[in-house]
Order: sequence, then C-alpha cells, then structure tokens
Amino acid sequence: MEEKNVFTAKTVEEALDEGLKTLGLTLAEADYEVIEEGKKKLFGSVKAKVRIIPKLEEGKRATNFIDGLLSIMGVKAESEIVSDGENLTINIKTENSARVIGKRGDVLDAIQCMAGAVANIGRDEYKKVVVDCENYRAQREQTLKELAQKLAKNAVETGRKMILEPMTPYERRIIHAALIDNTEVKTVSEGREPARYIVVIPNNAKPYDKGVRFGGRRDNNSRGGRRGERHGRGDRREGGREG
Repeated sequence: MEEKNVFTAKTVEEALDEGLKTLGLTLAEADYEVIEEGKKKLFGSVKAKVRIIPKLEEGKRATNFIDGLLSIMGVKAESEIVSDGENLTINIKTENSARVIGKRGDVLDAIQCMAGAVANIGRDEYKKVVVDCENYRAQREQTLKELAQKLAKNAVETGRKMILEPMTPYERRIIHAALIDNTEVKTVSEGREPARYIVVIPNNAKPYDKGVRFGGRRDNNSRGGRRGERHGRGDRREGGREG
C-alpha cells in the first residue's frame, strides 16, 4: 500500500524537492519527516524516503481544533471562518448554542482562548482570534452598554457607587468605553483576576460609601471605603483603561 505524501529519490534533498513540486508547496508551507536516509550499499543502494506534511493555515488549524473539541464535548456543531485579515474571526453554527456559549460566555471565551493558542503556533507575531456563536458577542456588547448607562444613572440619582459582577477584560473595556464621555461618573477596575470588576463612581459619591452591588444589594464586604478610593484614584489617572 502506497504511503500518502511519501517521496523517494537518491538523496533526502532530491526527495524533498520532488515532493514539494508534486504537492505545489514551498518549504515554508510544509513540514517533513525523513523516513530513510539515502545511502550506498555494497550491492546497490537504498533510496532516501521523505514524508511531506502540508502546514495548515492559522484559520484552518483553529477550525479543525474547535470542531474536534466540540465533538469531544458531544456538541453537534460546525465552525467556519468569517474573516481572516488582521484578526481571525470564527463563527460556530450549532443548534445547542447554550452549551457552546456557557454562562455569560465563559465556555465560548475558553474555546476562543484555546483556538487562539492553536492558531498562533509557530507565528512570530500574535494574531488575535475571535470565536463567536449565534451573534453572541454583538448581543452581549449591546447588553453591557445598556447596563453601563443604567448603572451610571442609578449612581448619580442615589449618590452611591455601583459595583458590577466580575467580568473579563474584554467586557470591562466595553463598560469603560460606554461611560468614558459621561461627565457625571467615573469607572474604575478593582480586584484581581479572575474576579476583577468595575465600580461606577458618581461625582457626588459619599466619602466612605461602600457601594451597592448590581441588583441593589448593599455590599457590606466590599473593599470600598478608603482602601477602595486609593485604588480608584490610581485607575482614574489611567483614564479608566483596562490593563
């Protein structure tokens, strides 16, 4: 039985050249494995044998990984490349989007993180990979923008800090950006990953206000007060940017 993508010649170099020409690849587009070094024997010679393995493009490598991962998860789905320019965007099509997205996108974020690592194997410059499912990213962004405006209004009306639930850096950036032009409130990030969260602080906040958790519950265990204010001033010097 003939082995796939295996080529023979007098030397490894000749076998490699022949294989690359046959497959229409350059050396940069392929990996190869030397199965047999060409050598002369007392009676005759042994030909060199090389197996050539075409390299997958970043997008194809990432979609293959995602499809395999979802199969292991028992989710019937198919991933497709939506765009492959400066950023690589992949969309997952499935009838079971809840399992792919997870609670507030935690499963989708994990898939995106792993797919990004796979896509960037062997690359000198990191290429950002975005994985979406059923337009979840755009819907979540709109929800966060509306939430930011709602909490800013509540903060101004009550004179209380509004403390959001922990979010990913991506989601925190959306909140910061949504309120960056609001002259009545400031936003700061507090806490440590993975429990880092945003506090919306009105200009008329009471000096030692510990804040209100999103949903209206007083935060008796908050790291607010003087300690929180010290952290907040540091963030404000950075203009509310995520780091």
